[in-house]
Amino acid sequence: MSRGTRRIAERGRIGPFPVWAVIAVAVVVLVGAGVAFAVSGGGDSPSPGAVASEGGSARASAAAPASSAAAGCAESVVAKLPLELQAAQLLMIGTPLSSPLGATQTLRQYKLGGIFLAGRSSASAATLRQQIAQLQDAARAGGGLALQVGIDQEGGQVQTLKGDDFPAIPTAVSQGRLDASTLNSRTAEWAGRLKGIGITIDLAPVADVVPADVGKSNPPIGGFERQYGSTAGPVAEDVATVVTAIQGAGVQTTLKHFPGLGRVRVNTDTSTGARDDLTTADDSALQPFVSGIKAGSAAVMISSATYPKLDSKNVAAFSAPIVTDLLRGKLGFDGLVMSDDLGAAVAVSSVPVGQRAVKFVQAGGDMPLSVRLSDAGPMTDALVAAAKADPAFARRVSESATRVVRSKVRAGLVTCG
Repeated sequence: MSRGTRRIAERGRIGPFPVWAVIAVAVVVLVGAGVAFAVSGGGDSPSPGAVASEGGSARASAAAPASSAAAGCAESVVAKLPLELQAAQLLMIGTPLSSPLGATQTLRQYKLGGIFLAGRSSASAATLRQQIAQLQDAARAGGGLALQVGIDQEGGQVQTLKGDDFPAIPTAVSQGRLDASTLNSRTAEWAGRLKGIGITIDLAPVADVVPADVGKSNPPIGGFERQYGSTAGPVAEDVATVVTAIQGAGVQTTLKHFPGLGRVRVNTDTSTGARDDLTTADDSALQPFVSGIKAGSAAVMISSATYPKLDSKNVAAFSAPIVTDLLRGKLGFDGLVMSDDLGAAVAVSSVPVGQRAVKFVQAGGDMPLSVRLSDAGPMTDALVAAAKADPAFARRVSESATRVVRSKVRAGLVTCG
């Protein structure tokens, strides 16, 4: 029984009619019409082959948003940027929402690619719109490019903007109980409020699957009910719905936290040792990411946990087997790859700040994220130094800068011709 059918069955009726009557009529119509269908990856526990085959489909869908015109525009823009500005385009750096304009000087100095609005705020939409416009002006000053403006607006306890203009959003667990139509319409309404103040990318949705027997023992996701469900198939359905709704409202989405944080027992923000000993390259838990990629998500965020069956040596954010081989290669994603926080996160604290950005880009990532404004200088300097020392890394910087700018072209932040 499909997820939608299960939800209907729980209510017992469809409009004035009993469920059994509607189902009987539907069966007759389908059989009479000779309709045959197959649900690809729609079950709760698809076979490894099902995930692999979806990866092939994901390649075509993931490539669709990157039109030749957008790609050509991005390439021409990046080709005109000196190395220092290419490197700066890779960075998304945080600024506290309590005083967002404190980032103005940093933006003017470094010409960063993105700004992350950190913390919580109950400010009015008008106030936020004005502040974000001022940040954009600072970024563009002196030949810089418009910013990707990111925020965590998931729902539940992870809702950055609240107040009269930003009503409370339920947890993802509660959202996962909605039918697809309601989830789509409500998500579009929430996203429209973000679009209205100048947010360009939501660091959502969470595509992690938290198994029922793990639940709240999973501190980063289950502990806050950030997951849409406990089985891959229904979560994949919801992720596709949410991606479509948010991007339809004009805000880009970020699937997180690849390849999944649903099984770990440690929070990467506050501890080291977050480890998933089960996830493989054909794991059913990847299905929501595949679904989101097929739906056209602009970005994917990489976790800072370790996955020994994928890479025994590195956390995911510093892992070429995970970022380049699995996400780029097997799943065919050619959009923007962003890191989870590489600034304050304890999981990466043993690596010097600047090298965190370098290692992420070396692994195949595009946009290192730090919640700390003070990391803008060290990360930019480290990227530039590594690019000057190594022509291969300089090419990686250019490649990633092109993806960042391509996401901006897609968002209408950068235009050509």
